[in-house]
Amino acid sequence: MLPAAAAFCIAAGIALGRLEGESCERVSARIALAALGASGLLALLLLVLGSAGILDARTVLGTWLASADYRVLLSLQLDRLSSGLSVLIALMAYLVAHFSIDYMHRERGFHRFFLVLSLFTGAMQLLVLAGNPVLTFFGWELAGVCSYLLIAYAYDRPVAAGNATRAFLTNRVGDAGLVLAIALSFAWTGQLEWSRLLAGLARLSPEKQNLVAACFLVAAFAKSAQVPFSPWLARAMEGPTPSSTLFYGALMIHAGVYLVLRLEPLFAQAEAVSALMAAAGLATALYGYFCGLSQTDVKSALAFSTLAQVGLMFLACGLGFWQLAFWHLFAHAVVRGYQFLAAPGLMHALSGQPPRPLPAWLAESRRGYAASLNRFWLEPAVDRACVLPVQRLADDFDTFDRRVLDRLLDAPVPAVQALAALANWEERRIGVPLGAEAERRIGGLPGWIVARTADVLHWFEDRLVLRGVGLDLWRAGRRLGRALQRLEALLAEPRYVCLVLLISLFAVG
Repeated sequence: MLPAAAAFCIAAGIALGRLEGESCERVSARIALAALGASGLLALLLLVLGSAGILDARTVLGTWLASADYRVLLSLQLDRLSSGLSVLIALMAYLVAHFSIDYMHRERGFHRFFLVLSLFTGAMQLLVLAGNPVLTFFGWELAGVCSYLLIAYAYDRPVAAGNATRAFLTNRVGDAGLVLAIALSFAWTGQLEWSRLLAGLARLSPEKQNLVAACFLVAAFAKSAQVPFSPWLARAMEGPTPSSTLFYGALMIHAGVYLVLRLEPLFAQAEAVSALMAAAGLATALYGYFCGLSQTDVKSALAFSTLAQVGLMFLACGLGFWQLAFWHLFAHAVVRGYQFLAAPGLMHALSGQPPRPLPAWLAESRRGYAASLNRFWLEPAVDRACVLPVQRLADDFDTFDRRVLDRLLDAPVPAVQALAALANWEERRIGVPLGAEAERRIGGLPGWIVARTADVLHWFEDRLVLRGVGLDLWRAGRRLGRALQRLEALLAEPRYVCLVLLISLFAVG
């Protein structure tokens, strides 16, 4: 709750105009650092108390949702996996926030960055500490929204906005898998708490176990950018380096690995899905390795290196080496976080120097180099499989809204459609298409006068009406009117009336 409270405070300060500009940067940074530091100390305390056996592994704070027999508890999972990751999240978030104070100095979105950073930390804490998959999904989605906001940090740049949208759409496929897995688990077991849910899944038939495990695995693959969802990770590097450190070097890229580790008993019984996980992890590790060989910038090279390491974690889980994957996650998060934070200094130190040479075997293979440089053409395939269907579905919904729902609800017609309908009505009224009228020409001096008049009217409509300058003139007119009213009231005062009369008498005389 502390990072979320810090995000709320920064948001309130921005909304009220109290946090803006360079002079308030330290205030936002101190709010975030205080919350993240306190959160880290509390997480460390929970880890120590849990290791000493003083705290229970599961704590229920109350009921979040209740409807008939359907209940979702506000419960926390405080075992070694959750507590350890909670400490890691708080530590990395604090270090990245401290690094960002100078790195983001004088950036236009400085306060917005610390707002999203704090909110993301709270979302990740909820994701790993949640005692049931519904709360985990809540943190899962909130972290995804924060990822979208920081990839599109420079939202006025089309590339940043486009990359954020593509990453967001790709992750929605994994979210659909997670929702389906939660629904099937509840339908077949009637449980939602992690411990009871895993116990109930253990009693299901192998077919049902494999189906639920496959749905959870799709969510883990999408969130951790495993093949075939890998291309979104390289696009996510568009965000600021501190956000890349926290999201795709240290924390969020490992969320899928955490989900798999949390569901260890299920995957241990779902052998077919475990084999698929191992194969996909190996494919991702090889994909990240070969694509990383041809990268010429630091962040892209680190991104593909991260992809390879996370693929090895999935490979270890698929082969049953759960403890190895657990320790690999912690070690990789710390090392990769340090490398991302050191990347700007490394780029400055190597400025003007040529990039590292390709391996000899890759430089001699034209097809191999082309495949590595084009990232094995995986991104166009994912676009056709994920992005384009979602876009077409959105177009279908938009058409349905306009042609069915808007007419049923008698919704107001958008301005563009209203203008088009008005133009069509005018064509039918005069009996001549407007395009045909535009094709007629008037020669001589009358034609020149008509053309110049049309140009002036077009300029007036375009500049003063369509582009909103007319609103500025209207406001300027109101200001002029108020000034004239004040002048009139001033002249109506007795002393000025007498002065005007005296001037008139002298003028007549």
